[in-house]
Formats: sequence, C-alpha cells, structure tokens
Amino acid sequence: MADLKRGTDIGWLFRMAWRDSRRNRSRLFLFISSIILGIAALVAIYSFGYNLRQDINDQAATLVGADLVITANHEAAKDIKPVLDTLGTERSEERNFASMVYFPKGASTRLVQIRALQGGFPYYGDIETNPAAASQSFKKGKYALVDGAVMQQFKVKVGDTIKVGKVDFVIAGALNSAPGQTGLSAGIAPVVYIPMQYLNATGLVDRGSRINYSYYYKFDHRTDVDKLAEKLDDRLDKAGMHYETIETRKQNTGRAFSDLNKFLSQVGFVALLLGCIGVASATQIYIREKVQSIAVLRCLGVKASEAFLIFLIQIAGIGLIGSIVGSILGAAIQLILPAVFKDLLPFEVSSSISWLAIGQGIILGVIISVLFALMPLISIRNISPLNTLRSAYENVSSVRDPLRWLVYLLVIAFLMLFSYLQLNSWMASMIFTIAILVAFLILTLTALLLMWLIRLLMKGSWSYLVRQGFANLYRPNNQTVILMVSIGLSTAFICLLIFMQSLLIQQVSLSASGNQPNMILFDIQTAQEKGVVELAWQNKLPIIQQVPIVTIHIDKINGKTATALPKDSTANDMRKAFSYEYRVTYRNFLTASEKVSEGKWIGEAKEGEAVPVSLDERLARRIKVKVNDKITFNVQGMPVDAYVANLRKVNWNKVQTNFQVVFPIGVLEQAPQFHVLLTHVPSPAVSAKFQGAVVKAYPNVSIVDLGLVLTVLDQILDKIGYVIKFMSGFSIATGIIVLIASVRISKYQRIKESVLLRTIGGSRRQILTINALEYLFLGALSALTGILIAIVGAWLLAKYSFEIPFNISFVPAIALFGISIALTIAIGLLNSRGVLNRPPLEVLRSDT
Repeated sequence: MADLKRGTDIGWLFRMAWRDSRRNRSRLFLFISSIILGIAALVAIYSFGYNLRQDINDQAATLVGADLVITANHEAAKDIKPVLDTLGTERSEERNFASMVYFPKGASTRLVQIRALQGGFPYYGDIETNPAAASQSFKKGKYALVDGAVMQQFKVKVGDTIKVGKVDFVIAGALNSAPGQTGLSAGIAPVVYIPMQYLNATGLVDRGSRINYSYYYKFDHRTDVDKLAEKLDDRLDKAGMHYETIETRKQNTGRAFSDLNKFLSQVGFVALLLGCIGVASATQIYIREKVQSIAVLRCLGVKASEAFLIFLIQIAGIGLIGSIVGSILGAAIQLILPAVFKDLLPFEVSSSISWLAIGQGIILGVIISVLFALMPLISIRNISPLNTLRSAYENVSSVRDPLRWLVYLLVIAFLMLFSYLQLNSWMASMIFTIAILVAFLILTLTALLLMWLIRLLMKGSWSYLVRQGFANLYRPNNQTVILMVSIGLSTAFICLLIFMQSLLIQQVSLSASGNQPNMILFDIQTAQEKGVVELAWQNKLPIIQQVPIVTIHIDKINGKTATALPKDSTANDMRKAFSYEYRVTYRNFLTASEKVSEGKWIGEAKEGEAVPVSLDERLARRIKVKVNDKITFNVQGMPVDAYVANLRKVNWNKVQTNFQVVFPIGVLEQAPQFHVLLTHVPSPAVSAKFQGAVVKAYPNVSIVDLGLVLTVLDQILDKIGYVIKFMSGFSIATGIIVLIASVRISKYQRIKESVLLRTIGGSRRQILTINALEYLFLGALSALTGILIAIVGAWLLAKYSFEIPFNISFVPAIALFGISIALTIAIGLLNSRGVLNRPPLEVLRSDT
C-alpha cells in the first residue's frame, strides 16, 4: 500500500475496474441499457437531418422546376411586363386557383387546384403521370391531368371527361406528382392541370376571381440568377411581385425542415432524458450494494478519490459500449425514416450512413453516462473504512455536499445547452428545461409524499401481506422515485399526444355537426348572389350567413409609403403589408369568434370623416400600428383614408369567415366585390345534389364541403399522428426499458427479503402477493400522476396556444392507465420467479 500513497497508478485503477465488473456486468449493462434507445433515436434523427440537408441542396432545382420563378396574385402591370418578357432563354407561365370541377361520368363535383400551364415547365424534374407521355401531350389540345387519388375517388379513368367551368377536357393521364408537391398537400388541394390556351374559355377568369400568376424562367448556365433577381427586387416589389431562385428555395426549404428536425431532436431528447434518470437511479442502487466492498478497499489503504475513479471508469466503459450499440441501432433506424416521413416531404430523402451522427451519438452517450452517474458516484468519497462495521448507507451521503450541488448545476446546464443547440433560442431552451424540471419535480415530490403517507397511515391492524407490500415503498433501497418518474413521464407524454390529436379533430367535427354551417360557397359575383340563394332555398337549405368581400391594398401607414421604409430586414413585415392583397368585409357587428381587445367598436361610418376600421391584433403587431394610427387604403384604385378604431382578438381556429380588416357599413357597399355564403346540408346526398346544381348554373363558384374537409383533415392528422407516435415510441420504449432495468435491479435488493420470508415459512403465493401489491400501487399512482400532468398540459395548450374549447375523452387515458399498471405488475412478478424457483440456501450461498 506504500506505492498507493505515493501516487495514483492509472493502470491499476483500470485493472481494478475490470476485475470488479466481472461479477456485475449484467447489472452494469442494465444500467446503461436505459440510454441505448435515446441515443438510437438521436443518431437516427441526426443522420436523417444531415441527409435531408444534402438532398435539399441536390434536389432544390427539381423543387422549383426552374432557375427563376416570379409570382403575384394579380396580372403583371404594363410597366413590368416588358421586363418579364425579356428574361431567360426559355419561359413558361402558369395560372392557378381553386375551382369546382364536374365529373359527368358520376355526376360528381370536387373542389381542386386548377393549374393552367403554358410552355416547357418544369425545366428541372418532371410532372410524373401515368401514362408518362401525358405530362407533355396534354398541352396539345383540350386535355387535362387529374390527381390520381381523385380519379380513384370518382372512379374515372384516362379517356373520360372532366368539366372545368364551361369547357370539357379529356383526361390524358393520372397526375402522380409535380415539382414541390407533397402527398399531404395533394390531400388538401388535389391538382388538375389544363393547357393555358383554354383558360379564358372556361369562364372562370373574371373580375374578383382569386388567381395566382407564376412566371417560370430557364437561364444559360453562365448567368448569375441570384444577382439578377436581387437587381430586379425593387421593381418587382413595387409591382407587388415576388421571386424565388434555386438558392432561395434551398434556404427556405432548409429553414422549414430544420424546424422539423429540431422538433424530432427534442422528441428524441425526451427519450434520452428518461434514460438519464435510469442511469442515475440504477447507479445509485449499484453503489449502495458496493458500500461494503469500497469500505474494505479503504481499509486496505485505497484513497477515496481512487475508489471513486474505479467505479467512474466502470460506468464510463459501459456507457461507451451502450453508446456504440445505440449509435449502430440508430444508423439502422434512419434507413426507415424516409418512409415514415414520405407524405410530409416534397422530395425523396436518401438513407446513407452518417459517421458524423454516429460520432455525435457516441460522445453524447458517454457524457450522459458519466454526468448522470456522478450524482450517486460522488458519495463514494464519503465512505470511510468504518463502513465495514456499519449497515446504514444513509450515513455516507450528505445533502450538504457542495459537489452534489455542483453536479446538479452541471445537469441543468447540460439540459439548457443541449436544448439551445436544438432550438437555437435561449428563451425556448429555458422554457423547455423548466418544463422538464417541473415534471420531474412533480413526480419526485409525489413519490416522496407517497412514502411519507404510507409510513404515517399504515396500521398494525392491516393484514401482514398488505403491510409488507406497502412497506416496500419506503424501505431502504426502495425504487419508488425511479419508477414514479419513468412510468409517469412516459404516460404523460403519450397521453398528451392523444389528447391534443383528439381536441383538434373534435374542433373540426363541431363545425360539421348540428346546425353549424358545414358548407361554404365563395367567389359568388354580385349578379349571381340572388340565383345562388334561390338554389339553396330550392334544396331546402338555410342561409346562415352572407358575407361581402372586397379586395384592397395599403398605400400609406401614418403617412409613410413602402419606399420610405429602410432596406434592411427590420422592415420586412411592414414591406409585406404594402404588397399584400387584403380581402376585407364590412358590417356593424362583431361575430362570435372575435372580441375587441383594445379601442372602441364603431359599426357605421360618418360621411366626410376618416373611416374607423377594425384590425386583427396579430396583424397590428406585425405592421406595427396601434389604436388611432392612420392608414390609407387603395380600394381598387380609390384611396380611402381610415384610422384604427379598435383591435380585435380573432379565433382563427373556428371554421368560418374571419377577417384581418373589417370596415364599418357605409363605405364599401359600391366597391367591386364577391360574396361568401354559409349554409348547412343535412346529408351527403343533399350535398352532392346541391353542389351539382350550383356548378352547372355558376361554374365559377367554389364550394368547400366541411364534411369532406373533416375527412381530409382526419387523414392528415392520422399521417402526422403516425409520425409523432413513431417518434414518441422511442420515449415509451425507453420508459419501459428503464422500468424493466429498475425493477430487475431491485430484484437484487429484494432477494434477501424474499429468501428470509421463505425461510420463516412464507409461501410462494404470499411473496407474490406482497410484490404484486407494491407494483400495483407504484404503477397506479405513477400512471395517474402522468395522466394528470397530461390533462393540465393539454388544457394549457388548448386555452393559450390553440384557443379551442377543452373537452377531452378519458377513455384513452383509462386504457393507458390500465396498461401501465399491468405492465408494472407483470415485470415485477416475472422478476420474482427466479428467486422463488430456487432453494433459499442456494440463494444465500450465491449471495455471499
């Protein structure tokens, strides 16, 4: 021992760590198995993110379909048209808008996105059709490409006809995909392509029609398209037009899917956090078992720091192995992620292995293993040689140990830093960290309160088996806290997802039930209004609401025009306010979905005075205006001076007509306008009959059937829900592994108790009953606490984020409650079988 006093032999520490681990490797692997799935999830997500960014760079051209795209919601003005006609070596044009189409074969109608195309677009990528030749041949006559899913829905095939407005088109092919289109967007707005030369003949292009104009350009490869677009930016901005290049699409797409990747990383991080709890708790139980061994080493002259390093090396080594296993598993999982996200992405994502992601996973796993094992490991420093004579482990740890608080600070700092790297916002990372800590704190305090109450309330009059089962909840080496946290967090996470998906679907269901409007007709011209109303009455449908809509622009805000704004990014929202086309209404009342948050509601304008208008409070924040500020509107060529009379809080989640700007009556009545009509149809048969009659009489009128919207939304939420459940599955599986590991580890703590009970005559049934009671109570209270946390979280999200009524079904929560209890009891009882199937003497001998 004299050599030990002269300095620490690193090689000897590693040899001791290796020798001591021989007997405990299965338990050590259980400790680290908790983080394997968390590491796997993050490696898979990191690999997916790296591949996604690479594929965005490689496929950006096919997403845009051209070198330069210029878009507007109005036809190009005379002063900008000559400029547009001289750009590029090849040019194409497209008009797209929502419209009803009629299928004569089944006498059915459907709201679709019409794209009238002229030219050779796309220049990169393809419009994929079946047959393939239809992608080009449809431009040569009265032919159309129809979304394949819509063709299946209405049982039409190539060669059948489709009526768009007043023109019949022959279906040339089924549209499978187009540049920038996702499976999700096709479900919301299926696309129908027609040749542009027949657009005017359809009769759908009229004053007030909402049409988007797109101009596609291909350039010689020597042209710097981005520099050219920047030179045109000011002129395009004044003309109310916007541009996009391959480079800007890269940036915008990368930014959009970067947010997706950050969300997925946070989901994976939740799984990893559950594993961290497992590491900390399992290490604590392991060190408790090693008190006697460490005390013996201290008696032989080993320093406290050396004893600490021996077990730190063990944990780090096992952490390294677990991280490697998790990283390999993650690399395998990322091969299937492109299939999971295919409906959310407008392009194919490759599945190549990312060594950078694997390296990050291994490093992160080792850091987490060491960091979260430090909390129990530092107590080794307080184990003295006298502990060979003591049985109480509690004497070796102290809450007042300054190093313990340093470790706590390191853990919180790690959570903050890792969250910041995912979210790129200190505020968001702080909120996330606080939310995690609050959930941990609630579950931990619940566990401690449970132990205190059981100790306080348990009476001697209770049966022996009940007393023994409940006493296990607070005895030394109990697992109450670890199981409460792991089961509770897993339950809370999945339960919250179920609640929110149910609330969102329910919100739309309410719009299609009872006497609520479930059909919206828009783009009704003033001359058509009476005719559409008569058709509704003929079909015995109520007129719930008729809303006039006027298209306007903003010319000045507080006397300043768009040219007076600074050129930097600080004025982006203000600049957009001037180029945006607003669709507003006029009325002298507030609807049920809005309320005045500031100022005074004025429903009627006075002649000769500035017009009092009402603004949505979110729009007011974006364009930096407040009550009494002045705005000059351009109502289709006529300036109207107005001031902000009030700000409204609008519930945009309700499916009804909501507006950013509302005028009082007495101002816009004579302005060019179209109308929206809301009604309620009692059945799909009545809906189909009414839609057919409207489309035949007024082909320009578009109809939104909320029953169909509900079906589409349900499908969309199912797809998104599948993705979320797939990712949350890592958290659930990790929670189960932590549960199994914790209960398996506790098996070694319960062996002596079970053997002693058997030695003094306890039957197999009695021991199983004691264990079942312990796990029943643990599983029930853990799951219940997790569900209560989920209910509170869902209520907060519903009230403050989505602003929807909080009305949830408790059936899924009850099912989850039962599953959690059953799983906890099953794992606990399976652990007991190994002890109960062996003679007491054999167990006692193997333990010595």
